[in-house]
Amino acid sequence: MADLQPLRTLRYEPSAVGSLGDVIAPPYDVIDDAMRAELAARSPYNVVHVDLPPSYDQAAATMRDWRERGVLVQEDEEAVWVLRQDYDTPDGSRRSRTGFFARVRVDEYGPGRIRPHERTHPGPKEDRLRLTRATRTNLSPIFSLFPDPNRVAERATAQIAGTEPFASVDGETLWRTSNDDLIAELQMALADAELLIADGHHRYETARVYAEEVGGEGEHRYVLMLLCALSDPGLLVFPTHRLLTGLKDDSEKQIAIRDVLRENFELEELSDASGLEPPAGDGRVAFGYMDSFFKRPFRATLKDQSIADEALPGMPEPYRRLDTAVLEALVLRGALGMSEDDISHLRGLHYSKDLTDAIDAVQSGRADAGFFMRATPVEQVREVAAEGESMPPKSTYFYPKVPTGLVFNPLA
Repeated sequence: MADLQPLRTLRYEPSAVGSLGDVIAPPYDVIDDAMRAELAARSPYNVVHVDLPPSYDQAAATMRDWRERGVLVQEDEEAVWVLRQDYDTPDGSRRSRTGFFARVRVDEYGPGRIRPHERTHPGPKEDRLRLTRATRTNLSPIFSLFPDPNRVAERATAQIAGTEPFASVDGETLWRTSNDDLIAELQMALADAELLIADGHHRYETARVYAEEVGGEGEHRYVLMLLCALSDPGLLVFPTHRLLTGLKDDSEKQIAIRDVLRENFELEELSDASGLEPPAGDGRVAFGYMDSFFKRPFRATLKDQSIADEALPGMPEPYRRLDTAVLEALVLRGALGMSEDDISHLRGLHYSKDLTDAIDAVQSGRADAGFFMRATPVEQVREVAAEGESMPPKSTYFYPKVPTGLVFNPLA
């Protein structure tokens, strides 16, 4: 059961910071150095000053300073916040996705409780844990999905979103409610729901460790989440492409990739690299491939599902049909001999969420080869999680990202 509670929200005070658009930011893990510098320059109060700080001690000092000067204020009344995100898709259509911010009690992974869908890396977990210890605040929300078959949550959030918004900036519209009846409806909608973490696995696992470190009961037993229904029509998943390095001077690895692809996949040469990302499929495992040596784009389609079944013994059927899982088993671990530690620490492996960037990386020689993935359907994500398995890292890219800085959750 999901124990959902309203927030006694810590938030920016608009009269102190001006436009909310100047102080919010994308999640920390999609911000590079150039973007951080640009965000920090927008405002001395931009959330990157504490979410991506020069040091953890500096983050704590900045938080104290902002609270003392009224830049951040904590509300006396508990509330739930509804967020609607209006955005343009790559095909030019306009979509909206709606969710709500609340506190959810930290629990072990398992059936009927909370499910992860991707494996995590150790580095980000240690970073987020040290930041949480310093600030004693959830700065960035976890994005989680839940079933809403009777549309109870949809009706409640629609009612909240029918009121005057608290803030609206750059396609992000935020409403606040402390109405006990509406909060109770949302709690009822999720009372028996199993939550699926879509984005923020490192932050959730950090919250579990932090809760046990502090011990006992209290605010630290809950974590900030944005909760969205699995049936929301604005829920969109993009792929993340795999880029390989370290192959240029290693002919054995080049030959190993060639051999495993020829042996296990039907290879179709494409007329143009723009077609490297496969279309939504017919159930067969498929991905694109191109290397920087010949720059010839190919579509690779698994010859027979039995190949994946043999390569992934003991794994549940939905997992064995994952493009990313089959690629990892046959190519990364098989042909290239990568270990879990290699994959976790990105030794010879990098990711790109943008098809154009990934193609350029290979054609320019920034990467030696690229595997070009298609989006994993939300239903397949759910099926794998329901089997208790975690997908390979970066198997999904839920879009749009949930901004950091709209609301914070104090842990003490």
